[in-house]
Amino acid sequence: MNFLAHLHLADISGTSLAANLAGDFAKGPVERFPKALQQGLWLHRQIDKITDEHEIFKEMLGKFPKHLSRAAPILIDLGFDHRLARDWEEYHHQPLAEFCRSAYSQLLDCQELPEKLAAIAPKMQAEDWFGSYAHRQGINAAINGVRSRLSHPEIFNGAEQAIEELDIELEIAFRTLYPQLMAYARRLARTTPEQYL
Repeated sequence: MNFLAHLHLADISGTSLAANLAGDFAKGPVERFPKALQQGLWLHRQIDKITDEHEIFKEMLGKFPKHLSRAAPILIDLGFDHRLARDWEEYHHQPLAEFCRSAYSQLLDCQELPEKLAAIAPKMQAEDWFGSYAHRQGINAAINGVRSRLSHPEIFNGAEQAIEELDIELEIAFRTLYPQLMAYARRLARTTPEQYL
């Protein structure tokens, strides 16, 4: 899952949005991070593990052209965020713009964020990264953002076209898998190991 999905899953599970988003920026054992982040980091990693091992996700990986095999997991995550943002009202009672404002506020208020996330959080807000996923140009901008940070950006050559060509397949995969992840997030929040609470 990508940024918006992790924030949404945190919200519906009643866990910290900032801590769940920090999962993409926090490496190493959960225990080495501040207590305020631990449940969210653990939940983020559990959701990623369930997603990566799910048959639907694996099938979707196989639909990408071979030259995009290394980029495909990231492209699926971005494609899922696009569908979540585009059809937001089906998954959340709060308007997307309002949810995003709240998420940015929680991020900027969190004093324990990993350094990299703390450094880019103001830019996320200024450019409305989460809300921009609702539009194709927002997804393309996200792809370019990932590409620009890689030592081998060529692994994303043709990514925008592939995402567009696989639009229907991505939608079917998302609509099948995401409700399951929502249920997992709620259950995982209730069964978080005591040491992370």
